[in-house]
Amino acid sequence: QVELVESGGGLAQPGESLTLSCATSQHTFNIITMGWFRQAPGKEREITAQITWLNGKSNHRSYGDSVKGRFTITGDYAKNTISLQMDALKPEDTAVYYCYIDTNAGRDWGQGTQVTVTS
Repeated sequence: QVELVESGGGLAQPGESLTLSCATSQHTFNIITMGWFRQAPGKEREITAQITWLNGKSNHRSYGDSVKGRFTITGDYAKNTISLQMDALKPEDTAVYYCYIDTNAGRDWGQGTQVTVTS
């Protein structure tokens, strides 16, 4: 099991930016994908962004439709870290954001971090 440590998030006004970070507590090999899902109150968990590595190199980044063009995911495979730059935030981005990691052993989740966008 991989333990993930999340940071960032908090409170923002519409149009502002926030950054989320996620890292493994111990160095992990064979990472396939890292990313975030988010879950708003009363809604299902939805994919936000993910980065997939092939042979330790960034291979593909993908985003949920609702965040395309506003959010940017970056990652450092060697450091086992990812970051999510969230720009032009909207009230509908309010949710708990959960970092996850896929390895050969399966998927593990972070504890979640709250992002609240309100004026």
